[in-house]
Amino acid sequence: MTTVVKVGGARAVDPDGALADVASLVESGEDVVVVHGGSTAVDETLEALGEEPEYVETPGGVVGRFTDERTMAVFEMVLPGKLNTDLTAGLLNEGVNAVGLSGVDGRLLAGPRKSAVRVQEDGRKKIRRGDHSGTIEQVNADLLETLLAGGYTPVATVPMAGKDGVREARSASASASGDDEEPRAQWLPVNADADRAAAAIAGALEGDLVVLTDVAGVYADPDDAGTRIESVETVDDWSDLEAAAEGFMTKKVMAAREALEGGAASVAVASANANAPVTSALDGDATTVLPSALESELDEDAEVSAR
Repeated sequence: MTTVVKVGGARAVDPDGALADVASLVESGEDVVVVHGGSTAVDETLEALGEEPEYVETPGGVVGRFTDERTMAVFEMVLPGKLNTDLTAGLLNEGVNAVGLSGVDGRLLAGPRKSAVRVQEDGRKKIRRGDHSGTIEQVNADLLETLLAGGYTPVATVPMAGKDGVREARSASASASGDDEEPRAQWLPVNADADRAAAAIAGALEGDLVVLTDVAGVYADPDDAGTRIESVETVDDWSDLEAAAEGFMTKKVMAAREALEGGAASVAVASANANAPVTSALDGDATTVLPSALESELDEDAEVSAR
């Protein structure tokens, strides 16, 4: 079974331990896909360029980045450029035959672009246009499986390939004959949440997802590490998990749901700074979420689809 490791981009996350642990897993014959974000590095780069990162709140209360054209350019420079290259080189130095990919490469991560988003400002719902983000609807699992079968360890990041409507195309011969070619999609690099990208990949590969961050899991009391939720196996456990998730952890719980709904075997949220963080998370030093926590919902969805 493949292990998908999402390495967080928070300042407090040191990726070195995770990379060494990935190398140990690969050496023992395990298939591993590394996924990373880098929101902090993007913010720092924007600020160095004299610009302020912009975050907005959805009507549902989720805070996310508004990615205008300038921010998108910085994303392309920082994530698949510097951060992906650095992590890939780090794995090479650990003896891993790593290959860096963005979601645009081979349409690894693909879906529709969202040029407008619903936001809430001063208690009012508004539409903000000019966004460069997307919704991941497809994962090129064949690309990842081909690399893994060849002995390579993929290191993936956003942006994703966003489909921006269709573009009518006419070749010279088609124009002469009066026949139109089929409409072609125009693909653009657009932003997507890295946790949810990792979730989509884990679901497509039916693997275990390990989300490494700067805390040791999801805490019932966010200020008390002693209240970590150890295991989420029932619907009631899931309700407790959702109630406990606050701030940045909200998206990780959303990603856990999407991974399990997509076919992932398990999801573990754990500290990137633990000793052998991936192995220890798989061994239970984490908040571990199993498909049974969503079983009744998944069964209901299957029944509806069958009608």
